[in-house]
Amino acid sequence: MIKRIAVVVAVCALGGNVLAAGNAEAGKALSVACGACHGADGNSLAPTFPKLAGQHESYLLKQLKDIKSGARSVPTMAGQLDAMSEQDLADISAYYAAQAATPGVAKEELVELGESVFRAGIREKGVAACAACHSPTGAGNGPAKFPALSGQHADYIAAQLRAFRNDERINDGDTRIMRDVASRLSDKELDAVSSYASGLH
Repeated sequence: MIKRIAVVVAVCALGGNVLAAGNAEAGKALSVACGACHGADGNSLAPTFPKLAGQHESYLLKQLKDIKSGARSVPTMAGQLDAMSEQDLADISAYYAAQAATPGVAKEELVELGESVFRAGIREKGVAACAACHSPTGAGNGPAKFPALSGQHADYIAAQLRAFRNDERINDGDTRIMRDVASRLSDKELDAVSSYASGLH
């Protein structure tokens, strides 16, 4: 009897932490205001605003929760999520994840260096290959909450790497993996790998 009660309590406890799956249709209605910056389908036209289309739902949800809680500072998002529930955030994430991302184009003069950093890292600097976490195709890793980079604006990727490097963005966890990697990249390497990753498809 005690074992049975313990199992029921454990299941209930787990159930309380499990959020219902995001509803893309509900997310579409909730995302109308988001479209002003990110585009109606999540393919923003301005490189200062990230493309959300086709991004992993788990990654989008983590970022939205981090922005809402203040764990990730994004001044242009101030107040935008205050009235939204976790289910609302899950629905918005599901909507954008279901959209098709538009491709990016790498700058030809940056491809050689960018490819080298992305695929092999920089051994002498202790920089791991970006492909290890973000996949060889730039598709990312949803279960690990590593974002897709393919098609993302190169300027946006570069801005995030600089933010990690300058400790302006710190929501990469206790491992500091992105802050560590970005701190070891020169501006030239950072711009090249951002351009290369954007052009992957």
